[in-house]
Amino acid sequence: MHLSTAEVSPESFPPPNKEGTPPETFPSVERSERVLRAVLIAVVAALIVGALLFAAFRGKTPSTQKAAQPSNTNSRSVRTLRLKGTTEAVRMRAILAPVLAGQYVATLTITKLTPAGTNVKQGDILAEFDRQAQIRDFIDKQAEYDKLVNQVSDEQAKEDAARAKDETEIKQAEDNLSKAQLEMQKAEIVSRIDAEKAQEDLEEAQATLAQLRETFALKRKAAGAGIRILEIQRDRTQQIMVHARADANLLQIRATLDGIVVLNTIWKQGKMGEVQEGDQLRPGNPFMQVVDPSVMQVRILANQEDFLSLRTGQSARIHLDAYPDLVFPGRLEEMAPIGRSGDFSSRLRAFAVVFSLAGRDVKLMPDLSAAVDVDLAGQNSTVGALR
Repeated sequence: MHLSTAEVSPESFPPPNKEGTPPETFPSVERSERVLRAVLIAVVAALIVGALLFAAFRGKTPSTQKAAQPSNTNSRSVRTLRLKGTTEAVRMRAILAPVLAGQYVATLTITKLTPAGTNVKQGDILAEFDRQAQIRDFIDKQAEYDKLVNQVSDEQAKEDAARAKDETEIKQAEDNLSKAQLEMQKAEIVSRIDAEKAQEDLEEAQATLAQLRETFALKRKAAGAGIRILEIQRDRTQQIMVHARADANLLQIRATLDGIVVLNTIWKQGKMGEVQEGDQLRPGNPFMQVVDPSVMQVRILANQEDFLSLRTGQSARIHLDAYPDLVFPGRLEEMAPIGRSGDFSSRLRAFAVVFSLAGRDVKLMPDLSAAVDVDLAGQNSTVGALR
């Protein structure tokens, strides 16, 4: 607080002391107070700053150490890697539209279909296609086959009769020849005319026997060729009949294992949808699956960076995106040794990884999107060495 010049007067100064020395003036006292006040303020400020720094340093060091220690422990114990994949059954059978053996068919019409989610046993009928054409072919070819079998039997009987007749004629010709030879032995004692007649009979008998023997072989070859043609027609008809019966059996599909029916989606009428009765399918197209839900697994395509952190036998927790409340324990079972090109770059590789899934639930079905949290505890050092 400064005093103005108007406020200072001679009466304001104190009287002189006994020795006559005049007292100290007021500006000097004020200057001393100012210095003392500044020193005190500086000391107090220094003490406050020191206290604050000490408190800050003392509080920061323990908190940092305390935060760092749990962070390292957490990174070692609960560090996880999340991967995305799809559930699938370990035991499953894909059901395809049958490919007919006896004929080419562009499309097949479904006349009977087991609904999705049905529990089936081995041998149960899963689907049935229109079999009328194959059954009709089988009946027609069976009638034709029976007819050809009868024709072969008739021709064989005729040939046996003709053979017996030709053999009889040959036998008669041989007897005539023997008789003519006997007559020739009497040529010396009979007249010349009778001798010449006996000679003519002998020559005629020899020519007849030779002709019969030659035509006998030709007749057998001709008859055998005719019968063989009928046999070929019979066998061909039999094969067509067998194919028609096999095709009719193929059009009735039965289950080869116990499981649950899962229907595939197909392209029909300009959109994707589940196959239904009355739909037409091309031969060889898959339209159904029979899966055993008792043993499931999750297949994942891991990129090359995540693949380095995986080891066979690692434990995991599997979550289903469709059912967030369901969590299953899992284990890494298989790792593909060779990767394939990534979706975004040919330099990036993706490796197939399979996790086994423990537990069972009615909601657990194939083709569900799943998230797999892999426990990487204890893998940091190994991964760093590989990198």
